[in-house]
Amino acid sequence: MNMLSPFLPQDLGLAEAIASALIFLLWGLYTPILKLIGRGSLNMQLHAVRLRWLQMHQGIEREHRVFDAILLGHISSSISFFGSGTLIVLAGLVGALANVNSLYHLTRGLTFLDQEMSLELFTLYFCMLTLILALCFFSFTYALRKMAYTFAMLGGLQATRADTVQSRIMGEQSAVVLTEAIRSINTGIRGFYYAVATLFLFAGPYASLVATVAITALLYYRQLFSPTAMAIAKYVDVLKETKG
Repeated sequence: MNMLSPFLPQDLGLAEAIASALIFLLWGLYTPILKLIGRGSLNMQLHAVRLRWLQMHQGIEREHRVFDAILLGHISSSISFFGSGTLIVLAGLVGALANVNSLYHLTRGLTFLDQEMSLELFTLYFCMLTLILALCFFSFTYALRKMAYTFAMLGGLQATRADTVQSRIMGEQSAVVLTEAIRSINTGIRGFYYAVATLFLFAGPYASLVATVAITALLYYRQLFSPTAMAIAKYVDVLKETKG
């Protein structure tokens, strides 16, 4: 820490450091914590549904696969939309970063911001916000690549029923790649929430701490206790009982 001190803002105290680190910590550990306190993410629960869907995709009774193609195409379009939108916002942030000195002085008249914040700390927070949006963009582009892999794997599935070990493994691994693609989408979308928490850093570390905890609680509520989460859990339970 002493080696980095010359390169850090002088007003970067313990509270500011904790508030900044907590954003990345809760974002990165979101899924592992969710596994500890619940049944895992909705995406992982829906993996069983995707596996069932791909098993039907391989069945002889699944004669019309146009609907399957429409569903996957819609997911790919959504990824492209989020990726393009994030890239536009990211370009705006990079452009604003080049004029951060003017932006800093412009915001000094906003009473709800921390007026004692130095230009260096303001720039550091702005770089954090840009970094989070960049990571979101990388998540969306990686999700798009995973969807391309999924399309190739689905194209290699046999049209008849999966009645061999090899065909079942191919269907299962296709479902894994599709689930991983959705995981990358969710990581990028979740990053938007923590970008909002980063905005509160400009109002002060304690405002950011409250915002980060509140946003995380909201995300956990949606994954564990919302009507959608309960409906998905019941759906998956019934599906597993049916398979059993």
